Amino acid sequence: MHSKMITGKFIVIEGLEGAGKTTARETVAQILRAHGISDIVQPREPGGTPVAEKLRELIKQRIDSDPLTDKAEILMLYAARVQLIENVIKPALARGAWVVGDRHDLSSQAYQGGGRGMDSKWMASLRDSLLGSFRPDLTLYLDISPEQGLERVRSRGSFDRIEQESLAFFTRVHERYLKLVAGDSSIKMINAAQPLAQVSDEIQRELKQWLEMSGFEKKNV
Repeated sequence: MHSKMITGKFIVIEGLEGAGKTTARETVAQILRAHGISDIVQPREPGGTPVAEKLRELIKQRIDSDPLTDKAEILMLYAARVQLIENVIKPALARGAWVVGDRHDLSSQAYQGGGRGMDSKWMASLRDSLLGSFRPDLTLYLDISPEQGLERVRSRGSFDRIEQESLAFFTRVHERYLKLVAGDSSIKMINAAQPLAQVSDEIQRELKQWLEMSGFEKKNV
C-alpha cells in the first residue's frame, strides 16, 4: 500500500537562538522520509538563494561605520524572504515537494515586532502586502528561555550581530513568540529545554499526529 497522494506541504521550524532548529529540521525530514516522502527541500531564512544569502551576510554582520537601522533590517529580511518564496519554495511545492524551512515570517513578527518594538499593525500590513495569503501549513515552535538559549549559543563560539543583542531584547522576542503561538492553531509548541532525545520524541509525536490529521498514511516498506 502506498501513501495517500497529497500535494507538498510547507513546514517551518521556529525559535530563539540555541533552541535547536537545525537538529529539529533534520528530525522532521527523517520522519517525512519514513513516510515515503523523498523530495524534501530544506531552506533557511534569511537565505536559501544566491541573492538572499548575500542579504543574510549584510543582516548578520556588524558595520560600525554604517549601523543597520531597524527599518532597513526588516526590509532586507522581507527582500530575502520574497526571493526564497518565489524562486525556491513555491516552485518546490508546485512540483509536489515538501519544504522544511528554518525560520519564516513568524521570526520577523517576533524579532522585529517584539525585540525591536516595531509597530505590529505596520508589520502585519508589510507581511500581507508582500506575502499575500502565503503561510506555512505547519509551524513547530521550539520554546526555550532566552537565558538557556544564549548559554547554548555561547558554547558555539563567536556571536553574530543579532546574537550580540541584550538579554532584554531576547526576552521581548520570547514574549512575542508566546503571544503569537497562542493565537495560531497552525503552530505547535515544543519544549526545547528538554534533553535532545526528548525534544526529538515530542517533534515526532506532533508531526505524526499532524500527518494523520492531514490524511497522510505511512508507506509500508
